Order: sequence, then structure tokens, then C-alpha cells
Amino acid sequence: MNIQEQIKEYIASQPEPKRSDMLELHRVILAVMPTCKLWFLDGKNDENKIVSNPNIGYGFHTINYADGKFREFYQIGISANKTGISVYILGINDKTYLANTYGKTIGTSATTG
Repeated sequence: MNIQEQIKEYIASQPEPKRSDMLELHRVILAVMPTCKLWFLDGKNDENKIVSNPNIGYGFHTINYADGKFREFYQIGISANKTGISVYILGINDKTYLANTYGKTIGTSATTG
């Protein structure tokens, strides 16, 4: 199954209204970034154990670790969770920017570093 099919199946597996919300987020992100690299992570590690919720990724970002290692990853990600949808935005230097700029208008949210 290719990445687009995995994404479609993952979104379709969500209950409403989460399914519609995720589909709309997916459409908006693709409208803003139409040629971005798509990712689908099934939430399983190398031993096939579930370690996170599945997530959809968009774009490309290199994570640089303090020990000099790096990892290629997505720039924006979305994932369904028990209470809603998580949105991950990587590579923003100012860790307070999103919370300060949009915190009052996006409803219940949490921002981490």
C-alpha cells in the first residue's frame, strides 16, 4: 500500500467528526504545500510494537540532535488521539510563537518545546 492509500485509510478509520476534521486539515495543508513530501508513520517501532498514535506528515525537516546526530522527518504532522487531533509543527525557533500568536483563537491546546 502506498503512502496516499495509507493516509486515506487512516483518515477513513476515524470516527466522525474527527474524520471530517482530519480530512479538512489534510486538504488545507496540501493546498498550502501541494508538492510536499508525504509521510505516514503507523506508530510501530522496529520490533513492530505500538509506541505512538499513527500520524501523517507533510514536508521535510532535518532534526539535529545535541550529540551531532540528525534525523530526517516531516515539518508538519497530524495525528488522531483520544480527545482530538494533535498537530505537530517542527522547526520553529521561537517555541512561544504559536501559543502567543494563535493561542486565544484556536481553543483548547497545548504547546511544547
